Amino acid sequence: MQVIFFGTPQFAVPTLQKLLNHPQFNVIGVVTQPDKRRGRGKKIIPSAVKKVALDHNITVWQPKRIKKDQDTLIQLRNSEADVFVVVAYGQILSSEILQMPKLGCVNVHGSILPQYRGAAPIQWCLYNGDRKTGITTMLMDEGMDTGDMLLKAYTDINLFDNAHEIAEKLANQGADLLIETLEKLDNNQMKPIPQNDDEATYASLINKDDFIIDWNKSAIAIHNQIRGFYPNCFTSFRDNKLKITATIPINDNYLQALDDNFDGLKKHIESLDKMTGNPGEVISLIKKFGPVIQTGEGLLLLSNVQPSGKRPQSGWDLVNGSHLKVGEILG
Repeated sequence: MQVIFFGTPQFAVPTLQKLLNHPQFNVIGVVTQPDKRRGRGKKIIPSAVKKVALDHNITVWQPKRIKKDQDTLIQLRNSEADVFVVVAYGQILSSEILQMPKLGCVNVHGSILPQYRGAAPIQWCLYNGDRKTGITTMLMDEGMDTGDMLLKAYTDINLFDNAHEIAEKLANQGADLLIETLEKLDNNQMKPIPQNDDEATYASLINKDDFIIDWNKSAIAIHNQIRGFYPNCFTSFRDNKLKITATIPINDNYLQALDDNFDGLKKHIESLDKMTGNPGEVISLIKKFGPVIQTGEGLLLLSNVQPSGKRPQSGWDLVNGSHLKVGEILG
């Protein structure tokens, strides 16, 4: 099967590698986003997908606007590919492109459709506290993740999983599901299933305001925000930005999900239940674990943070390094 692969970030890499290592598929080209300047030095960095393609001497196209790039469109049309595989490419494909391959364009999407159509399904499902997610393969149409579904695979979400960890799981799961999808599609063993639009939800692009922590929210809501938008959520601390990358809601039900390394923390539950303060206030400092913050509902322990201009560190290192005191206010 002759395949052209569309993808950009690390999430797409396992699927591309799976195709490259499979004897039934021949990746004849890769389409990815243009190189971008990244990091403090603003060096031009290729996408994760481009790096893999170059390592395998595969032709790479990087149009700024694929709908308008006539050179790329001509080469795609002349490729006579059997299928276009699309995984987190980052641009919308025109009807002209969708109709080029013989078997159509197959997308690997990081949710159980029709839930979380859109750009950030993994982040928003964690933000909403979902306990299950998965991968859907589908035949693409001109809508935003509205095409007929092909196969689904599910995975559970642990209370302490963050977006990077779930993305890694789903990326590998999606790679396996894509191979199964293409094999069945090629052998006419697939019956596409239309989506029920009435059940659809949307995962919009994330903006900077989504990263700001509001301590008036509940402990579990803030916890889900931090792991969903990992590692970017922050609050203010002594007039500087403090990133918070991992937290633990102080509640018997949630603490049961922790391993034996947190037995020392569990001993503090009874005494913490009697404490109270204003939202954002440091109400306790638990040795070896970190500061406990009062939220609008419940308490939240900061287990991993990154102060402005410093390396990531544990919550307890923050207590020691900044001489944090009970009664200080975050936010």
